[in-house]
Amino acid sequence: MSENHEYSESYQDWPRHSLQADCENCFGLCCAALPFAASVDFAIDKDAGQPCHNLQPDFRCGIHTTLRQQGFRGCTVFDCFGAGQKVSQVTYGGQDWRQAPGTAMQMFDVLSIMRQLHELLWYLSEAMTLHAARSIHSEVSTAFEETERLTRLTPDSLMELDMIAHRAEINVLLLQTSELVRAEAERKQKNSSGRQKNLGRGADLIGANLKGANLRAANLRGAYLIAADLRGANLRYADLIGADFRDADIRDADLTGSIFLTQFQVNGAKGNTDTKLPPSLTRPTHWS
Repeated sequence: MSENHEYSESYQDWPRHSLQADCENCFGLCCAALPFAASVDFAIDKDAGQPCHNLQPDFRCGIHTTLRQQGFRGCTVFDCFGAGQKVSQVTYGGQDWRQAPGTAMQMFDVLSIMRQLHELLWYLSEAMTLHAARSIHSEVSTAFEETERLTRLTPDSLMELDMIAHRAEINVLLLQTSELVRAEAERKQKNSSGRQKNLGRGADLIGANLKGANLRAANLRGAYLIAADLRGANLRYADLIGADFRDADIRDADLTGSIFLTQFQVNGAKGNTDTKLPPSLTRPTHWS
């Protein structure tokens, strides 16, 4: 196996493109459903269920190309994992909330549930690509298929889902995947140089100086990395699920092979052309 992210042969079989936002096929759901408060991320206050004043009749953003300049930085880092178009085109069959205003609030609530399901699908589809976790691929595949089935339920059935219980079941598999991947990476680490930082799940690393740190195969689940200096850090094979990367400086950092990293996290960080990302993620345009 190469030192690069070790994909199983079935990688191309998993439809991850459907787990990426397609705003052209969404009814501006995130622009209407989600609340935000005036801050460094948003220029104004907006209540949940209240359409943003920048949302146009065709559900496009009137200031899409200048969001950051006009004080809506938060919009540029949000990612729905493709839940917006699923709710718009599948759950509600292409009927938007303006055509049927009586469905608006339910549709907005369903978006929150669908986003959670799609986020789980993102993690499960990644787990299926990891050769080190091949011993549990069958269980992961079953969990993926069940979660995908849930995304196709009716609005009323989606509203009745026990998401806390479902997430807990999936998390067991994701933890097993993490342990298998990081254990294999640690075995390879024995012959490498550089002292590894001993950090753990949920670590408070807000503003921490981790420049050049060896965080290879670290368990950084849920870690608070807000505004942390991670320039040039080695994050290969680190478990980054739920880690808060807001304003973290990952310029020149190596996140190749890191697991359970999402576009949402990358969008909130500060990187450059030398930041190495997993191949499933894209370099945010605002980095340049």
